[in-house]
Amino acid sequence: MSERKFWMRWRVRVGYPVAVAYWLLASPTLRSIAYGVPVVVLGLAIRGAAAGYLRKDRELATSGPYARTRNPLYLGSAFLAAGFIVAGHSWIAGALVAVYFGVFYYAVMRNEERDLHDRFGPAFDDYSRRVPLFFPGFRKKASQVTDPVSTPGANFSGAQYRRNREYQALIGVIAGLATLFLRMWIHARWGY
Repeated sequence: MSERKFWMRWRVRVGYPVAVAYWLLASPTLRSIAYGVPVVVLGLAIRGAAAGYLRKDRELATSGPYARTRNPLYLGSAFLAAGFIVAGHSWIAGALVAVYFGVFYYAVMRNEERDLHDRFGPAFDDYSRRVPLFFPGFRKKASQVTDPVSTPGANFSGAQYRRNREYQALIGVIAGLATLFLRMWIHARWGY
């Protein structure tokens, strides 16, 4: 099994037990959920914006959010995770999610980098020199200025967002928040 497949497969396999443990350890309150939701919404917005520019396996995405970070989808996921950490109102549950995210997503990003290098070669190498891996860069260098008309995928596409099925993230967030409300109700009703 390739290293990339290993990390992708185990990210999912470990993710489910982490989610269950998070839910069991969480002590959400209305206030913690209210504080976490705006962070989650920011994560959804970042992921949604990125999905409208991403043409998987067809071209190297370098415009929109991809002009600031090579991994805006994972940056959005980090905000989703942070929002759920806040909403869960438990240091132990939050630490579990943070460690999971840090270990698996960093490894997946690095493996995807190798794939992109293999697929796009010098174009990816140039892009990776200009744009940070994860934390967004906001200073535009002269070499980063591109003509959006001549760059494929330079504009957001709602159709591309749908093709990438990014709406599933919204469905997952709604389900996740519903389980937190259920957890809050169980804790209030029975004390655990």
